Order: sequence, then C-alpha cells, then structure tokens
Amino acid sequence: MSEGNGVVVVAAEGLTKYYGKHKAVENLHLKVHAGEIYALLGPNGAGKTTALLMLLGIITPTSGRVLLFGEELRDSSFALKRRIGVVSEYQNLYTSMTVWEYLAFFADLYSVNRKEERIEYWLTTLQLADYADDYVGALSHGMRQKLGLIRALLHDPDLLILDEPTSGLDARAIEQVRRLIQAERKRGKAILFSSHILTDVERLADRVGILHQGRLLVEGDMEQLCEAAGKETQVEVQLQSVLPEVIAALRREPCVHKVLEENNRLLITTSKAADSLSQISQAITSAGGVILSMQTKRASLEEAFLTITNANVTTLADGLKDR
Repeated sequence: MSEGNGVVVVAAEGLTKYYGKHKAVENLHLKVHAGEIYALLGPNGAGKTTALLMLLGIITPTSGRVLLFGEELRDSSFALKRRIGVVSEYQNLYTSMTVWEYLAFFADLYSVNRKEERIEYWLTTLQLADYADDYVGALSHGMRQKLGLIRALLHDPDLLILDEPTSGLDARAIEQVRRLIQAERKRGKAILFSSHILTDVERLADRVGILHQGRLLVEGDMEQLCEAAGKETQVEVQLQSVLPEVIAALRREPCVHKVLEENNRLLITTSKAADSLSQISQAITSAGGVILSMQTKRASLEEAFLTITNANVTTLADGLKDR
C-alpha cells in the first residue's frame, strides 16, 4: 500500500455534519499523504461532496476538525487554502470572460509567476489552445471541466481536491485527465478525489475510502478492500507438470483454501495474495514443481464495493428491527 512519502497533507478528525436532524457525514477520520492518490468512493448521496466541502473550509462541520499541512483549518487560513487546487463537479465559471481572461484572472489572484507561459502550457496540454479567445459560456460541458482543471493546476498547488473530475468527459478526455492526475502524483502532490465511477478509482487510487450513508465503512488498497469484503483472491500458477506432491504440499499451507488442477495449471484460492505468494511458491518448488508463470486474479472493486455497502445496509436494517 502506497502512502506517498509519509507526510500528511490533509487530515479529517471526527468530522460530522448535520443538516437539521439529517446526519450527512458521521465521525469521518482520514488522512491523505504527499505523493498519494486517495479516492472517496460512494453512491450518490453518500456524503462525498459534503466531506470535501468541509475539508476545504467551505462548510463548517457540526463537530470535528480539519488539518491542512499540519495546521488546523480556520476561516482565516487563506495562506493554507492558496496551496490547494479544487475542481468541483458543478462549476460556477465566469461565462462572460474568454478562456484566456478567465485563467489570467485566477493567475493574478494567486500571483502566478510567468502566467502567460503557464496558461499556454496547460491550454496546450489539455487541448484547449484553439479556444483561448472563446467565451467560457460557449464551451461544452467537457471543455468547461477541462478549464476547471487548468484553473486548479495553474498555481501549482500541493494538494488537489477533485469532485468527480471526469464527469461529462468523453473517453479520450477521461484518459487524458487520468494521466494528468498520475503525473501530478509523481511530482509529490497529494490528491483527494471523489467519484462514483469505479474504473476511475480502480485505475488511479493508491487507497480507497468507501463512504456510505455518511459513514466511512472501510479504507485501504485494493487487496485490503477485498479482504474487508471477505473476497478471496485466486492465484493462477502455470507449471511444467503438475505433481501429486505439489498439490498435497499446497493443501497443507494454512493460507491456501482450495486447489484446482487444469492442464498443467493450478488455480489456488487464498484470502491474502500478497502474504501468501511466497509461501505458495516455496511449497511448489520444495515439492519438486517447476513454476513457469504465476499471476493473481483478485476480486474487482465493484464486487468489493457492493459487498461492503450491502453488508452495511443489512446491518442497519437489523439494528432497526431490534429496536
């Protein structure tokens, strides 16, 4: 599991938000490190946007606190907020400005050095250079989404908070944005994004937090999520030949749940692939087997997500019945 370089950039400590009697977010604890992509995953209405707005200081939590770069976020924390780049799902852009005017306005607001160079670079990178003199109001939804991303990156922030960053983009633009997010991670940026698009989360995130009905049910990397969901991992091993001694040795391993043979190939079911691969390999070679290839097939994020959220709904329903 990657946690960047270990430096905590943003932390939520017990964040809770009520709207009247409705609890939108309950006791949220999370940390995002420099050089890490952390995804908040959840269905619509799970509390993702509310959580992000509290982390940005736009919404005041009912209880709990936010730490940015090790300092508590307060209304007066403008210097901290300057180190953040934000893309919201529904963006209020200045439609009467041209694309260039809009970006130049924010470049001046953040005192961006060599602003013309920065604007040209990002317009070219996100293929909006031909629209620099067009009015923002004339842009398509996808182009506006790209423009919002450029605005968020223009001042080279240390933290990116992105709410549904690929919403409304076509397949080519989605891939382009994914590559950009990964490149910013490599530069040491902390990236927190929310999404209900499982493929975005699975391809981008180092760690995932599953938010459901305002509660963070579980967080971790893909293997940890599968383990939390009770999903087993399958290890596929291609052998030179399958010896009875190899199968017997594998079935004696505590981490191995099931072994199936198929044309010099073994399908081994285990709950912890990362911990068990070396044990499986050693058991095979010690029994005289020759491994030609080995690969794991874990459960998908969709399977883990549905299992975890459905289990939470069942638990809540059982709790209501017991009252």
